[in-house]
Amino acid sequence: MNVKILINRYKYFLISFLVCIIIYFVDSNLGINIFISTKSSIVQMLSVLPAIMILLGLLDVWIPKEYFIKYMGLNSGIIGIALAFLIAFFSAGPMYAAFPFTSLLIKKGVKFSNIIIFLNAWCVTKFSTLLFEISSLGYEFTLIRLIVDIPGVIIMGYIVNYIVNRKRAID
Repeated sequence: MNVKILINRYKYFLISFLVCIIIYFVDSNLGINIFISTKSSIVQMLSVLPAIMILLGLLDVWIPKEYFIKYMGLNSGIIGIALAFLIAFFSAGPMYAAFPFTSLLIKKGVKFSNIIIFLNAWCVTKFSTLLFEISSLGYEFTLIRLIVDIPGVIIMGYIVNYIVNRKRAID
């Protein structure tokens, strides 16, 4: 691979790494903490992603594209929205675990608004997060937040879909 292409591909990583090195020379304790935190995040990510990739590979092979198109595709309506919420609700893991699954949804022909709904729902409606929130902040707060967030997630999915499709039409 061409060095210029490689540098361009990893430019944000390289810039971040350079900033971390500069911080280390300015304040070594802060620099060490940055690298320890980064190492911890990488170890956590490497412990989660292999299992996710295996499950996604099985999902890709076991569930035909036609099912995704039928239930979450362009004409899926409320069923597609509900499935996007349900998949996100019962998911586990950090947000970066949602992106490989999102890639699979794109590959399988899922409507873009349902993909955005899935990503947003992953952030605000996961079962494990709701249990923690209820125990920490109370069920009243959690219920009010869900009443606000669920329509907001759906509206945001359709707004983003509209903006992306409008931009594609212009290009």
